[in-house]
Amino acid sequence: MGFIFNDITSGSMGIKARLTSWQVCGKMRNFTTTVPGKYGVADFGADFDYREINVHCNIYPKHNFTALVSALDDIAAWLDPVQGLRQLIFDDVPDRYFMARLNDAVDCERLIRSAGSFDLKFFCPDPFGYAITDETFSITEEGSHTVTRAIGNIESLPIYRISGVVTAGASNYISITTNGAELKIVNATLSEGETLVVDTDKMTAYVVDENGETLRNGLPYLQELNFPTLAVGDNTVTVEVSNATLTELQIQAKSRWR
Repeated sequence: MGFIFNDITSGSMGIKARLTSWQVCGKMRNFTTTVPGKYGVADFGADFDYREINVHCNIYPKHNFTALVSALDDIAAWLDPVQGLRQLIFDDVPDRYFMARLNDAVDCERLIRSAGSFDLKFFCPDPFGYAITDETFSITEEGSHTVTRAIGNIESLPIYRISGVVTAGASNYISITTNGAELKIVNATLSEGETLVVDTDKMTAYVVDENGETLRNGLPYLQELNFPTLAVGDNTVTVEVSNATLTELQIQAKSRWR
C-alpha cells in the first residue's frame, strides 16, 4: 500500500507504507449536560469532530547513513505541516481524498544502519472523505426533477451553478427548491455568459464570467441565506422561473463519506 500527499506518491519518496487502523467515522462530539436530581446526563445529540489517520512507513535501505538522512530531509520537506492542508489519497481507498496535514513529531527508528521505520499521524479537521470523481447533475428546464446521488454515505454540501439572465426587480427570480429547502435568486443582475455560483459548504455566493473569473459578490442576490443539502439517493429539485431566463442549473454534489 502507498499514499499520495500533495500530488506526490510515497513510493516516489522511497517509502513503503501501510494503514495501521481505519476509523469507521471521525471522532464524536457529544452535547450533554448534568441535570440536578437526574441520573446520568441529558443528551442533546452529537456530531462529528476531526479525524486522525495513522500510517506506518518503512524507508528503503540506502547505501549509507548519510543517504538515509538525506532521504528523510526530503520527506520532511514533502510533509511539512506548515504548508497547511493538502490532499491525501490512499491506494487502498482510491475513490476518496482527505484534506490533511501532519499532527505530531516523526521519529525514525533505525532498523539497520541505512534503513528505518516511522509512523505518520495525519490530522483531518474536516472528518469526511470526498469523492475524487464527483457526481454532477444538469437541469435546463423548469419543473420538478429527481437527482440521484449514488456515491458516499452522508448528506453533502453541493455547489449550485446557475446560468441565465436575470434583471433587477422584486418579481424577477429563479427559485431552486431541493428536498423542500428553497434557494431563491431575486432582484439580481445576471447577464448572458455569467454564472452565479452558490457554495453551500463555504456558505457564500459569487458571480463568475465565462472564463471562471470572479466578477462580484453574489450573496445580496439570495433572498435568504439558505443552503440546501443533497441526501444520499433520490433528491427532488424543483425549479421555478419568473421574468427571467434559466440557461442551465448545474449541481456538483461534493459527495462524501463519514
